[in-house]
Amino acid sequence: MPIEIRELVIRAHIEPDDHRSTTNGAVSGSTNDRQQEDLIRACVQEVLRILEDKRER
Repeated sequence: MPIEIRELVIRAHIEPDDHRSTTNGAVSGSTNDRQQEDLIRACVQEVLRILEDKRER
């Protein structure tokens, strides 16, 4: 008998990496900000795609 998974919940806990020292805080900070913005943008797009798929059903 096949099993169908209707919902999958993934939780993650991310801790800041405080033990790394940077030589140029401005460059490192802007890179981290950019990466965080890109990650948030990708998450929002995926959530919107999922909502659109549910609306079509």
